[in-house]
Amino acid sequence: MKGSRPRPTSKAATMMERAIHRFDAWPATLKLIWCAAPGWTSAWAVLLVLQGMLPVALIYLTKLLVDVLTAGTGTGSVSLDGLPRSLTLVAIIGALLLLSEFLQSASEWARTAQSELIQDHIKGLVHEQAAAVDLAFYESADQQDRLYQACTEAATRPLSILENLGGALQNGITLLAMAAMLAPYGLWLPVVLLASTLPSFLTVVGFDRRYHDWWAGTTADRRRAQYYDALLTHKEAAAEVRLFALSRHFSDAYQALRRRLRSERLRQMRELSVAKLGAAASSLVIFGAAAAWMVWRTVQGLATLGDLVLLYQTFSRGQGIMRSLLGNFGQIITSELYIGNLFDFLNLPQRIVDPIDPTPAPASLRHGISFRNVTFRYPHSDAAVLQDFNLYIPAGRIVAIVGPNGAGKTTLFKLLCRFYDVDAGAIQLDGVDLRNIAVDDLRRQITTLFQFPVPYQATARENIALGDVQRTAHPEEIETAARNAGAHEVIERLPQGYDTLLGKWFANGVELSGGEQQRIALARAYLRQAPIILLDEPTSFIDSWAEAEWFERFRALAAGRTGIIITHRFTIAMRADSICVMEGGRIVEAGSHAELVKRDGLYAQSWDVQMTASFAAGERTDASALAASGGFRDV
Repeated sequence: MKGSRPRPTSKAATMMERAIHRFDAWPATLKLIWCAAPGWTSAWAVLLVLQGMLPVALIYLTKLLVDVLTAGTGTGSVSLDGLPRSLTLVAIIGALLLLSEFLQSASEWARTAQSELIQDHIKGLVHEQAAAVDLAFYESADQQDRLYQACTEAATRPLSILENLGGALQNGITLLAMAAMLAPYGLWLPVVLLASTLPSFLTVVGFDRRYHDWWAGTTADRRRAQYYDALLTHKEAAAEVRLFALSRHFSDAYQALRRRLRSERLRQMRELSVAKLGAAASSLVIFGAAAAWMVWRTVQGLATLGDLVLLYQTFSRGQGIMRSLLGNFGQIITSELYIGNLFDFLNLPQRIVDPIDPTPAPASLRHGISFRNVTFRYPHSDAAVLQDFNLYIPAGRIVAIVGPNGAGKTTLFKLLCRFYDVDAGAIQLDGVDLRNIAVDDLRRQITTLFQFPVPYQATARENIALGDVQRTAHPEEIETAARNAGAHEVIERLPQGYDTLLGKWFANGVELSGGEQQRIALARAYLRQAPIILLDEPTSFIDSWAEAEWFERFRALAAGRTGIIITHRFTIAMRADSICVMEGGRIVEAGSHAELVKRDGLYAQSWDVQMTASFAAGERTDASALAASGGFRDV
């Protein structure tokens, strides 16, 4: 009965299918190697061919030397009649040995250059893809495992493939020449040579497959061990680890994970050692039989002493070369399993892409920003952060967004920057859907201070200049941005002023407080002259008595631009042109501070709670008292 056969389901069949599937990465791997180092790869290939021929030439010259020295004696003793020719052969052998050393050194030089270029090329590809993947990638544990695999062994596997391809090429050339020399003595000899190496080959390849499965299956555990190690060694967690006496807790967790991983790894090595011992014994039996046959031929007078030397050296060295050749192929097959992780990462699809025919982003907003019936869920989450959400922000106005934690405020910024696309509805700039604007073009129209800005390990000047790396900012522009952010006075007090290195990662760095770091980050945001300014908790580290001065500077800076501020502090919100109150992924109130207080809604209730707290503390019921009492409270 004709029909398709059922797919094999055994573990061995599954592993074989995976290995065959991974061979489709060969063209991409070879292309990657060639693109990284075309010149060195060409030179390396020529050197390998020469190195592959040298061992055969040396064996053949050794046979000639032995035959010349024993020619005409009939007894196997050495004759002096062929001494001049013998000396010539010795000189040639010496020259070839010297050439072999030179080729080995040149090959190592070429391979080192290749290795450095390939590693840098791969890192460049990984960095480029890491910056290009959607932000959702970093919020998935599975994707983090994939990135970890791509950045660890998978990133070095092209080098392994390169080295093993070179070894296979060199060993293959040598082996073919040796087989040609063995064939006249018996066509079965090359077959025996292959058979003697198969047990070791099968053992190593089978173990490599098992190790890969174990390596892939323990990625999460190895990442967690790395996480515990970071908690115990990085300064970000040092204070809290000491205060709560967490060192022993995390150290024990780390050691427990490492103990299990180490035990599994050592068990695998023990099993491999036993298997390799059995394979070596099988190879020795086969080699012994072939060696006995060679001795028997010599005793019978069917071969000269030179033939015996040639046969012995060819067979003994050929066995080692065949084992190396099969090992090269085994390593290549195994490396393909690993390098698949790298190409899987590099080929990850993106959802946030440019439209086919992009619409230019408005150079400046004329009408405003609109959220129209927006529904959004974070990837791998069933709960909607925004549901049928509507909001209009007029151009040229400063709007404050307030509300309890988890209301969806920061999500608005992420959607405006198009880190994610909405599930339903649309976000528009002057009536143009964000998805119709090229991503880079859109983001050039926005400058942002995130809630937790990155403290870059660079000078104060460089930290601020990072706000607009597409142009070279003049020192005056950097200082102006710093003054507007209230960072100039902080920087002036530093040992080298604007040239002071910030952070403690490198020598002579200076550590800033949280509020000082926030001011530097704010200056970085101000440097970019974008029509839309997004600030997420910009005054969370600023002293309450400095808020009024800060806001006046911000209003002057934002003149003619559109500003959106997420804040928990009413002393900031009350100064905005309008306030939007969010709760449960919706706008529940909107208006000026006075209008919202009169409306007696969520905003007014939180205001009253704070005012009551101020009265109870005997404080004045003005803006400064409100600032001292905290920010927006969940009521």
